[in-house]
Amino acid sequence: MENVFDTLKERGFIEQATHENEIREMLGKEKVTFYIGFDPTADSLHVGHFVQLMAMAHLQRAGHRPIFLLGAGTAMIGDPSGRTDMRQMMPLETINHNGRCFIEQTKRFIDFSEGKAIMENNANWLLDLNYVSFIREIGRHFPVNRMLAAECFKNRMEKGLSFLEFNYMIMQAYDFLELFRKYNCRMQLGGDDQWSNIIAGADLIRRIESETAYGMTFTLLTTSEGNKMGKTQSGAIWLDADKTSPFEFYQYWRNVADTDVKNCLSLLTFLPMDEVDRLSSLKDAEINKAKETLAFEVTKLVHGEEEAKRADKAAKALFGEGALGGSVPSTKIPEDEFIDGMDIITLLSRVELIPSRGEGRRLIQQGGISINDDKITDIGTLITLDFFKDGTLMIRKGKKTYHQVLLLND
Repeated sequence: MENVFDTLKERGFIEQATHENEIREMLGKEKVTFYIGFDPTADSLHVGHFVQLMAMAHLQRAGHRPIFLLGAGTAMIGDPSGRTDMRQMMPLETINHNGRCFIEQTKRFIDFSEGKAIMENNANWLLDLNYVSFIREIGRHFPVNRMLAAECFKNRMEKGLSFLEFNYMIMQAYDFLELFRKYNCRMQLGGDDQWSNIIAGADLIRRIESETAYGMTFTLLTTSEGNKMGKTQSGAIWLDADKTSPFEFYQYWRNVADTDVKNCLSLLTFLPMDEVDRLSSLKDAEINKAKETLAFEVTKLVHGEEEAKRADKAAKALFGEGALGGSVPSTKIPEDEFIDGMDIITLLSRVELIPSRGEGRRLIQQGGISINDDKITDIGTLITLDFFKDGTLMIRKGKKTYHQVLLLND
């Protein structure tokens, strides 16, 4: 049986490791308990988290035991890693709500039955700590000069780093120690922006428990140009269907650059690597078949096979390949609002395709808006009932964003 370390390496997950040879040997000969932490700073996971969930799933399939650590305690502080400013402080009620959303989404990817995985929450030990006892027992192991040299802090020194955030590394390191003591968790994984925090935790275990702990980071999801993937003009690509519809989710992956197809297939699907290599080697128009496979497989994992089929059907319908499916984002508007006509900019604003009327005017003047495949060039266009076909009107913004308007009868 192939070592899962080799699987992760071949698929492009692994960026850094504290002890590469030892980790590979350990993963090949014993059942390893490992953890990844997720701070619930929003009410949905996004595609950046998805890479880590996929790595966690690969490890679980190979027989290892994941701990999904919900960071409700650390979310009270905010991770400074990769940020240019301080996170907005959130009340505990909001953090707990977000955490419940994370938990439900994670169950789609990780099997928590029969002790196969553990769900933990660092609020269970962080929120009731005695501060003086904590800094005496834990804080004394963190030289300030070494902390300031870490990337997560160094990048913030010019713009300002609060003492609140300065505690984050110590708290995350303490999480690793707590999980080591409670579950014999020997390895922490995370995105590459977590490297400083991960090695701080491994070092803390070495200092206090005189034991070796391991850390490994995964590549961040980026384009071939090095830009972060997972964002559009309208914001992040979420795993929650109410925040990013299955159709929008499917379309995002269907429209990735040709040069990004192999990386996405490797990291975000379970397709065998020989199939990944075959698909990503397709050229010219044929590469679109690979993109359709990518979009379908990723949407199936996140939203289920039925939603993936609907999104695929809807996408093909928009390009004249079949009957329209039900996955295109839509808004219902009362029929009587169109009797005398609704101006096009008001309609675009109503369905949240534009942030302002000024942006609507600019888009129309630049030829970026079509109704039922007819380009709208006049900002004074009135949308009346004549524009609807069987109670439906299709708006296209740019080349890739679609939105249906459905007539609502009283």
